[in-house]
Amino acid sequence: MRMFRTILAATIAAAVLAPQSARAQAADAKTAEQVYKNIVQLKGTPADQVQPAMQFIAASLGVNCTFCHVQDKMEADDKGAKKTAREMMAMTAAINTNSFRGQRQVTCYSCHRGSSRPVNMPPVLESDAPAAPAMAAAAPGTPQGQAATVDQILEKYVAAIGGADAMKKVTSRVMTGKILTGGSETPLEVITKAPNMRFTITHNSAGDSFTAFDGTAGWMGSAGRAAREMSAAESAASGLDAEFYLGLRVKELFPQLRRGRPETVAGAECEILNGTAPGRPAVRLYFDKSSGLLLRMVRYADTPMGRNPTQIDYADYRDAGGVKIPFRWTLSRPNGRFTIQIAEVKSNAPVDDRRFAKPAGDVK
Repeated sequence: MRMFRTILAATIAAAVLAPQSARAQAADAKTAEQVYKNIVQLKGTPADQVQPAMQFIAASLGVNCTFCHVQDKMEADDKGAKKTAREMMAMTAAINTNSFRGQRQVTCYSCHRGSSRPVNMPPVLESDAPAAPAMAAAAPGTPQGQAATVDQILEKYVAAIGGADAMKKVTSRVMTGKILTGGSETPLEVITKAPNMRFTITHNSAGDSFTAFDGTAGWMGSAGRAAREMSAAESAASGLDAEFYLGLRVKELFPQLRRGRPETVAGAECEILNGTAPGRPAVRLYFDKSSGLLLRMVRYADTPMGRNPTQIDYADYRDAGGVKIPFRWTLSRPNGRFTIQIAEVKSNAPVDDRRFAKPAGDVK
């Protein structure tokens, strides 16, 4: 699919890939220079962090791999832009070390903002509108100055989708629909099972592709080929997507959960919760102040260069087995996006746990 080809092209900048068999054997313990050729600035970085880092750079500058690299000879140092990129990586690392106690506060995006040329001056006003947005009015029914607590926000969300008892009566869902990307539509199936298993099958014209989380780790593959295990970061994100009772588990998943400043999503005022936990991607959750429903989740994946955000917008909430679930969700990254539209949901359909397990051989 076009979107996945675009993502792949953006993420393999900065070094040439080693043979696929070598990559398959490279565990998380391998470093970048053990898997890729001609690594300079990212020496010592875990190998599975190189591609996310290059994706971050590509999105920050609004470019693709060949801006810095020679096509089909990615390890070559022929282009000046590649040498400049290394200097800029060293510069931002030094700034963060010397001025921010090692915290990654300054990144490529700090100056480039999606352009290959860094921004060095503020923009002029383009309208007569106030330079700063006015403070949002308090939501109806909320006394001015009295903010909802974390518990109140989560309780309202659980009640909005049907309540804890109704949620626990459903233990599996088999969903069919389509994935929309680049003007094309592709059939897909999404199979989920409590507490945290998920299996997605996309029926591409060239053959089916699969993404799964078995309750412990994630894997992906395509028909006729051996499946590969996800990296630790990919698996953590996939595991969060697989949470069947997310509303009941948020505080357990993210012990450090706090309120953020209210924001607006698609015209709806939202309560914001920011969550962090060791070994999990940091998240930002947007709950509609009026309905209580979850409208957006943004999760962040750390890379050696900065954080890559993944935004998921939820819409078209409908009843499915006594619980409201979104029938439409849109996943957006810096270099691509797609929408899943569900047409049919079968609640409590029998699903064998083996369905989610990574195949020992080729995927069928």
